[in-house]
Amino acid sequence: MKMKSHLLPEFMIERDEERCDNCKVCVKQCPFGVHYYDEETGKVYSKEELCVGCQRCVVYCPRNALKVIPYPGHYRPNDYWHEEYIRDIKKQAETGGIILTSCGSARRAKVYWDHILLNASQVTNPSIDPLREPMELRTFLGRKPDRLEIELDENGDVEIKTELSPNLMIETPILFAGMSYGAISYNAFKSLAMAAKRFGTLFNTGEGGMPKDMREEFKDCAIVQCASGRFGVDPEYFNYSAAIEIKIGQGAKPGIGGHLPGEKVTATISSTRMIPEGTDAISPAPHHDIYSIEDLSMLIYALKEVTNYEKPVCVKIAAVHNVAAIASGMVRAGADIIAIDGFRGGTGATPKIMREHVGIPVELALAAVDQRLREEGIRNKCSIIVGGGIRCAADVVKAIALGADAVYIGTAALIALGCTMCQRCHTGKCAWGICTQDPELSKRLNPKVGAERAYNLLRAWSLEIKDVLGGMGINAIESLRGNRDHLRGIGLEEWELKVLGIKGAGE
Repeated sequence: MKMKSHLLPEFMIERDEERCDNCKVCVKQCPFGVHYYDEETGKVYSKEELCVGCQRCVVYCPRNALKVIPYPGHYRPNDYWHEEYIRDIKKQAETGGIILTSCGSARRAKVYWDHILLNASQVTNPSIDPLREPMELRTFLGRKPDRLEIELDENGDVEIKTELSPNLMIETPILFAGMSYGAISYNAFKSLAMAAKRFGTLFNTGEGGMPKDMREEFKDCAIVQCASGRFGVDPEYFNYSAAIEIKIGQGAKPGIGGHLPGEKVTATISSTRMIPEGTDAISPAPHHDIYSIEDLSMLIYALKEVTNYEKPVCVKIAAVHNVAAIASGMVRAGADIIAIDGFRGGTGATPKIMREHVGIPVELALAAVDQRLREEGIRNKCSIIVGGGIRCAADVVKAIALGADAVYIGTAALIALGCTMCQRCHTGKCAWGICTQDPELSKRLNPKVGAERAYNLLRAWSLEIKDVLGGMGINAIESLRGNRDHLRGIGLEEWELKVLGIKGAGE
């Protein structure tokens, strides 16, 4: 027996009948089947209950005849049983399944970046004008020696005698986070690779491998991932890279694996991931060869061995309660870089309950890890990259002052490509051609245009970082790294200030 849905629509579509000429552009643009053309009346109508609010039809309507707005009808207001819980219960009563969602957490939780303020120079410590004086954003990621032994050669030039570990050099402390080919389209994947190469930074392949036609061109700007499913993993893949990242966990779904449905595994994804076409790509929750720090160390050194010790190895974990102790073990196991992903991190698909209720904010995790490694005297043994909800250049600056060497951006990068955060990535029907494998939808994103937009985002944020540094009287990002004296908290409890390792505003 078919049930009548009790769910209210999420969005309402207003169509200006005087402007609309029934050109059917909205019908063609919507992959969710919201708009349809009635042959009898010769008019376009809308099924509001199908709308996800992606705004594609609004942007591409040639007559500006459409508005997509939140549905004005609401359930009776209740501070405890608020509308989101009511909707979820009704949805599960109709489907009997786990609620899947995408992107980052939308939960009403404290955003610590917004409760941290930056210092500025006044009188005794003059500010620096970035338009007239050089600002150094160049960043080196990897293991650093305890001390440098240098001597002068016969020509009087300085020669470093200490053997240095491989390091990554990037022109800005911003990298593109791991988003796999499969979770995002080929065109989106290539857009980020092209932007990273042009700007002088790095992109992360995610756990889906790297298409062979891209390996040679982007080998110097790619961080390749080794995840629990080992998709696309072989010695050639590891060697066509700037660095390797072992993915243990991610912020949007700590402690669980991943699932790429078979309908998304096209011929090219099948070839890249080395799995049969049309079969589900399931990543186990754990690496089945890693159940201890010792096991992790064996994999780290196996990867270093296969790449002739020429590439740094990163280990990515979700921000969880005991993250500082875990990070300490990872450094001692041989990790050159630690990546920490907070609970606001995005994803292509995850159970909503995991995204909203598991993990901790990356700001607290970062401060705890940096402090622990400093106390143990091993902070120089690794670099720290943080991700999970980095929204603007100010977040980047605050993260570096809290102890990060660089940041990963994922959701922000996709928004630059066109994403409107409708949070339906898991359906594979992305109207903007980003999180889809549908060839017709994927064509909507031109890689050259996407790369230009992603490049512009990196440029804009980097210019803003220079402005902020100048206002703080700093001319190199290295001088800010881990310098928490430049931070002050506002509206925070005493315990929060203690974990963050910063003073309150006015102190």
